[in-house]
Amino acid sequence: MKVLISGGAKNGKSMFAQEIAKKLSKEGHLWYLATMEPHDDEDDARVLRHRKERAGWGFNTAEWGRNIASHCGETDCKGTYLVDSVTALLSNEMFCGMSGDINREAPFKVADDLSAFSDVAENVVFVSDNIFCDAAFYDEWTDSYREGLAYVDRKLAEICDVVAEFSCGQINFYKGAELI
Repeated sequence: MKVLISGGAKNGKSMFAQEIAKKLSKEGHLWYLATMEPHDDEDDARVLRHRKERAGWGFNTAEWGRNIASHCGETDCKGTYLVDSVTALLSNEMFCGMSGDINREAPFKVADDLSAFSDVAENVVFVSDNIFCDAAFYDEWTDSYREGLAYVDRKLAEICDVVAEFSCGQINFYKGAELI
């Protein structure tokens, strides 16, 4: 099964994703794929909070901040994978250079990598962020990133059995609610 969960920051989507992954998993085959590459104290605190939240849940953790499809051989692909988050993965791929350049091919690569990964994994739960309505105007970097994430999320929604969005602490299912 493939599941996409999107929504705003800090409203329960990661905890819900953990619950879904746990429900789908078989004993000993539960993976948390952490994609964030921390850059500051706030990022470090967020990583620590997520580690505490999933303590005792039985997750094996792998930190794959880039090229996610190339890592599948490092784990048992028969397991259940929680990819948290698509948003961080795209950021890593799109803004990886120190030159300030935007890798405009990154959304296509990330979508292809995640699709290829989901083809070999037994179950995948993807977590993404809704960053599409925070302001009226965005700079070039942010606008390119928002467009890229929208592309990746659309591609994931096409291949996922379940698509859900968290908004104001409520979950809305767009596809496959009966499967959860």
